[in-house]
Amino acid sequence: MSRIPTPATIEDAPAGSQELLNGVKQMLGSAPNGFRLISNSPAALEGYLGLNGALGKGELDAATRERIALAIANHNGCDYCNSAHTYLGKNLVKLDEDELAANRKGSSNDAKADVAVRFALKVAQNRGQVDARDVDAVRAAGYSDGQLVEIVSHVAINVLTNYMFEVFDVEVDFPHVKASRAA
Repeated sequence: MSRIPTPATIEDAPAGSQELLNGVKQMLGSAPNGFRLISNSPAALEGYLGLNGALGKGELDAATRERIALAIANHNGCDYCNSAHTYLGKNLVKLDEDELAANRKGSSNDAKADVAVRFALKVAQNRGQVDARDVDAVRAAGYSDGQLVEIVSHVAINVLTNYMFEVFDVEVDFPHVKASRAA
């Protein structure tokens, strides 16, 4: 059970969050617990959805974004995000089980994506303390400076949700996949 109330329905959420949650429902078919928990603060929900929406229009493809999310969720031990991004990775971007397993360990079976996922994990593990060689390796794999910025942004937004859902112990409403903390 969550440590703070998760509004049971969109209508139970604060008025300032209801329109935003209806947008989530239109996009995903439902308003999952994580979004409804964040809706306790309309400002936090608006900020999260704004950054997430903007990054969705970025240069990184959806598969790479999900790969990064899985690596960071497992690094941070977040069952909710691991479960949600496993579901999204499998059902929306069509990653196979071998790829999902690699992503959870902080790597990828796709050579180019592997560089991005490993870099993202290193950013998280070292709290941003990477050196020029790390950045150069991502560039050498074919990523632009804009994509580098997006990789770090995806680390940050995933840390936000990982911490949010762990602090408040949000109930997993996706097929449960336990985070390994192996990454």
